[in-house]
Amino acid sequence: MRAAEDQVVVGDSKGRVTAFDAGRGERRWQAELGQGIGAGMGGDARWTVALTRGNELVALEAGQQRWRQPVGASGSTPPLIAGGRVFLMTADRTVSAWDMATGRRLWSQSRQGEPLVLRQAGLLMAVRDTLVVGLGGRLTGLNPGNGTIRWEVALASPRGSNDVERLVDILAGVARQGDTVCVRAFQSAVGCVDAVRGELIWSRSASGTVGLHGNEQIVVGSEGDGRLVAWRRTDGVPLWSSDRLRQRGLTAPLVVGRSIAVGDRFGYVHWLSREDGSLLARMATDGSPVVGPPVRVGDTLVVATRKGGLFGFRPD
Repeated sequence: MRAAEDQVVVGDSKGRVTAFDAGRGERRWQAELGQGIGAGMGGDARWTVALTRGNELVALEAGQQRWRQPVGASGSTPPLIAGGRVFLMTADRTVSAWDMATGRRLWSQSRQGEPLVLRQAGLLMAVRDTLVVGLGGRLTGLNPGNGTIRWEVALASPRGSNDVERLVDILAGVARQGDTVCVRAFQSAVGCVDAVRGELIWSRSASGTVGLHGNEQIVVGSEGDGRLVAWRRTDGVPLWSSDRLRQRGLTAPLVVGRSIAVGDRFGYVHWLSREDGSLLARMATDGSPVVGPPVRVGDTLVVATRKGGLFGFRPD
């Protein structure tokens, strides 16, 4: 699921891509890709781009296919559109750029890393004129024009006696304010990086498996045991920890106004206080797990479920 302006776009395992009005839930358009979605979708107000399970990059404009290109590798990270280009990170740790209008490949950059790659969405985002990607436990700043490396920052180092224990990939779901990007390394650490200078601001040990969110004051994350933890954005000092939702299989959170919204594996969306983590409200969906973090589109909070449900809420 992705959000752009006043709509949300969702894809399914059968290759259907559907755009809905975020305020009313009405369908705007639907496209058939012929293959299931392999890595979610990226896009902007005009374009939607998806990587299929057949390892093809497909571009849609208002539901109409404009081009389709073979990629040669699978991936779990949704494509990114920025500056008239599509950027893609595949499971073989190759980052590539494609012309948005024509689908022509412009460059690719391959990196060596640990033998296993986490099958979860990773970090791929633009900060000013730098493409920021997560490669293993490192944040790397690339020149979006040619793929050359501008800087690298290590947030976590692989440790453990086997390849599974050594997984420290950077996860999608970031708490960004200006040039500062706060991220999570899988089951290892959270931290904030100056994405222009390429400098680590702070890092803390943490054991979560989903991304982060935040605002000007705090960074919030769901830990592996269901605790919700808030850190001070400037220096990483822990502010509070709430165990009210332990063992509920939480999604990444979303800070919205005075609240923090988070979904769980039982199909509930919870709202907690941004100040201390106390529970404010709880709403049910269809009983199946909420997949992915809540998304805010205008004044509507949207969540998707494993059964294929799409639910919109209007938080106070």
